[in-house]
Amino acid sequence: MDNDKRPLSPHIQVYRWQLTMLLSIMHRASGIALVAGLFILVYWLNALASGPESFAQAQSIFGSFLGMLVMFGFTAALYFHLCNGIRHLIWDAGHGIGKQQAFNSGRTVLIATGVLTLTSWLVGLIFF
Repeated sequence: MDNDKRPLSPHIQVYRWQLTMLLSIMHRASGIALVAGLFILVYWLNALASGPESFAQAQSIFGSFLGMLVMFGFTAALYFHLCNGIRHLIWDAGHGIGKQQAFNSGRTVLIATGVLTLTSWLVGLIFF
């Protein structure tokens, strides 16, 4: 059997990067980040149930710069996954699947993610 004449499947290097391509990859990555965030939530709940000393230690970790950075990333992943999931539900209904519409909705997802993340953090830092 001569395999040399079979056509090759296109590789990622063949395609020009597009916003929809990037958002698809980011959707999967944000899902993985949300699973990692669930482990963080379980740690925090366990510390809460274990007593004041354990909870104070957890709060000091989450209150550090690195802890706040991780939580900011978790918040951004949560909002991105939510907004992009809504976008996919709209596509599943048969709307917005044209090339320009998909690009515009992708840009909307990124803007909404930024606005929701920053708004949540500003409200949280100011009022809580």
